[in-house]
Amino acid sequence: MSQYIHHKADTRGHDRHDWLDSQKTFSFGSYYNPKRMGFGALRVLNDDVLPGGKGFGSHPHDNMEIISIPLKGSLKHDDSAGNSAVAGVGDIQLMHAGSGLFHSEYNNSAEETAEFLQIWVYPEDLNTPPRYALGTLPLAAEKNRMHAFIGPDTGATVRSDTWFSFGTFRNGASQRYDVRKPGNGMYAFVVKGRFSIDGKELAARDGLGIWETAGIDVRALSPDAQLLIMDVPMDFQH
Repeated sequence: MSQYIHHKADTRGHDRHDWLDSQKTFSFGSYYNPKRMGFGALRVLNDDVLPGGKGFGSHPHDNMEIISIPLKGSLKHDDSAGNSAVAGVGDIQLMHAGSGLFHSEYNNSAEETAEFLQIWVYPEDLNTPPRYALGTLPLAAEKNRMHAFIGPDTGATVRSDTWFSFGTFRNGASQRYDVRKPGNGMYAFVVKGRFSIDGKELAARDGLGIWETAGIDVRALSPDAQLLIMDVPMDFQH
């Protein structure tokens, strides 16, 4: 029987600084909730806003897959492995921290606000060489269906058993989403608008975790509704 956990947007942790406004679905930084330590291999889902010219100064990471998805504006990335890039709306940033590196991430604009999702996934193997890559969020893809943009069959990979999919739906449009690997769970996050997932209504920035099921029924309840599904293993080593 399908299992569910519903995280409403207004129940997330919230940190506000002059350089960052961050809503945290799972425990992170100063926000700690023992009932919210992640969902399977999905460890962090932060909804971040950076004022113009602000950002994260150089700091270390290791043994984590870190995905940044700009929703407004653009991010400037630099790291100790020599990678330097700007990711804007429609891009995704993939950083495999591996054995360790330092990186910084700033709003690329001195004036305009930048908004992005920061997502962490536990890696399959520890202490591997760090990697960095840019990918594409399928914003312009066919509407009314989910499109995988991270996964072993997409060219952008964080784990061999993990897929991220994104879709834009017209009001009333529906799709059946089948789990990509038996034993995986699905964490659905509403980027924009409203959805019904297996009959459960979600508003913007709500999240719904579903496991012990072969798939879910997705239906948009508003125009141009956008949904992110993270299809991750529930039983893994870390």
